[in-house]
Amino acid sequence: MSAPSAEPRDVVIRDDAIRLGQFLKLADLVDNGSDARQLLGQGVVTVNGEVETRRGRQLVPGDVVDLTDLTHPLGTLVRVSR
Repeated sequence: MSAPSAEPRDVVIRDDAIRLGQFLKLADLVDNGSDARQLLGQGVVTVNGEVETRRGRQLVPGDVVDLTDLTHPLGTLVRVSR
């Protein structure tokens, strides 16, 4: 498994904003909402450098979500893109 990239991977959204829980699924970082809830509860998800625990947090293009404390085959640094 490769180390996380320093550059975020772009994940395109259709609308102007997306909830964090939905984005984690769209980015293939979790399989379902309960997995997202568990990660957020552990405090390992950051948005723009700040720990985020709310699944309903609205993300907009340019926001960067980071789960670098975890190992994931797709990498864990992702940017919301339009």
